[in-house]
Amino acid sequence: MMSVKIKQISPQETWALRSRVMWPNKPLEFVMLKEDATGIHFGLWQNTTLISVVSLFVKNDSAQFRKLATELSEQGKGYGTLLVKHLIAYAIHLEIRKLWCNARMDKTEFYGKFGMQKTTNTFFKENIKFIIMEKTISK
Repeated sequence: MMSVKIKQISPQETWALRSRVMWPNKPLEFVMLKEDATGIHFGLWQNTTLISVVSLFVKNDSAQFRKLATELSEQGKGYGTLLVKHLIAYAIHLEIRKLWCNARMDKTEFYGKFGMQKTTNTFFKENIKFIIMEKTISK
C-alpha cells in the first residue's frame, strides 16, 4: 500500500466522490446534505489522490456518520476500514456515547466488523433498503 493519510476536509471535497460511488445516476446535488456545513468530514488520501470520504454529524453525545464512499476501483483494499476505525477513535476522543449510521443492507457485514449492531429500524431510499446500525462506545 502506498502512503495513506486521513485528514479533515471540507464538505465540498466529499461531493464528487460521494456522487460517483453512491448515486452515479443522480445529479451532484443529490449527495449534498443540508447538514454538511455543520459536519466533520474526513478524506483518506493515497499520495495525492482522494480515495475515500466520510462525514460525521455530532448531536450531544451521539454521532451519525454518513456518506462513506470509496472509489470503486479501490474498494476491498481496507480504505473504508481505516476510515471507520478513525471515526471510532475520533468519537471516543469527543466522548461520544453512540455512533450510528444508515447502512445499506448489503453492507451490514462490513459495519458488523466494528461492533456495530443492527437495529429494527429499516427504510428504503430509491428502492435500496437501509438499516440503522449503532455502536455504543464506552470509556
